[in-house]
Amino acid sequence: MTETSTRTVDRALSLLGTVCDGGPITLADAARAADLSASTALRLLRTLEAQEFVRRVPDGRYAAGARIVQLGALALSNDSLVSLAEPALARVVAATGESCYLAIRGAGDTALYIAIVEGTHSVRHASWVGRSIPLHGSAAGAVLEGKAGEAGNAGYIVVTQGVEDDVTAIAAPVAVGGRVVASLSVVVPSYRTTDVKNAAIGRLLVAESQSILARPELSAATRASTPGRETPR
Repeated sequence: MTETSTRTVDRALSLLGTVCDGGPITLADAARAADLSASTALRLLRTLEAQEFVRRVPDGRYAAGARIVQLGALALSNDSLVSLAEPALARVVAATGESCYLAIRGAGDTALYIAIVEGTHSVRHASWVGRSIPLHGSAAGAVLEGKAGEAGNAGYIVVTQGVEDDVTAIAAPVAVGGRVVASLSVVVPSYRTTDVKNAAIGRLLVAESQSILARPELSAATRASTPGRETPR
């Protein structure tokens, strides 16, 4: 690699780090922080945007893109994220009897399942680990798009008849530094759940998703709010 190419890569990585650390950030602020001219910063940001390493938010500022978040989650998932999530998945299954998944952003407009603890009911959702699902219309996808924080969602998403007929999915976000890197979700046959149970599962998922990276001890109140088990029929 020539010296010029090396310098370009160095500048691009410096700019990417600035956006990830301080984003959403304006072009002028990003250029200043990376010690680049506005024209150079714009050229590099357009290249990074084309590769989905950065994205433009509605007001024109730059923020971390889907690709950089995905790579970060994939790096964690190799050893750390799945290992850290397994106790939370197991606790959710112990409390609900339903299959619990961990998913990250996949290629394009998809979510990718990377871990599961299967439910204990004879009728349960079997492993879809390694399978992609659309972001649109799925609970995990809505969470990965940041919609769990919208007004009225209470930190979790419930989707019925989404990816599959007669299936209800409830999901909550796993966040690092305020950015959603994964979703924790329960998938249950719709006949076996109710609005009240969905809400209880949602609250449980919110608590457990926060525990995956922060690892706070669950409070007695959180444990008391977990939904009851039901005999399969």
